[in-house]
Amino acid sequence: MFGRQVTFKLKANSAPELNRISADEILPILRKQKGFRDETTFIAPEGLDAIANSFWDTKADAEAYDHTAYAEVLKTLSNVIDGTPIVKNFEFADSTIQPVATPKFV
Repeated sequence: MFGRQVTFKLKANSAPELNRISADEILPILRKQKGFRDETTFIAPEGLDAIANSFWDTKADAEAYDHTAYAEVLKTLSNVIDGTPIVKNFEFADSTIQPVATPKFV
């Protein structure tokens, strides 16, 4: 499995809108992409920093998304992010993920 980590700054008071955009607009785009597995989003307690992690079957699947649909995702985020996101790619190593509680910023 392969992962993409996108870190970005949020505009003030935009964390709830990020959650709405993620659920209503970004996840449907991701689910249409070949090899997409999952997406997690973390928002810092003060609500100004966020990390989105996406998980892909292969590096090629993640790269194909980057070259096709990622620009559309960035466009949907334009009202809530401040500056240019930083993207890093990773080979999957391990996970002990358990079910989690509902996010604070809903």
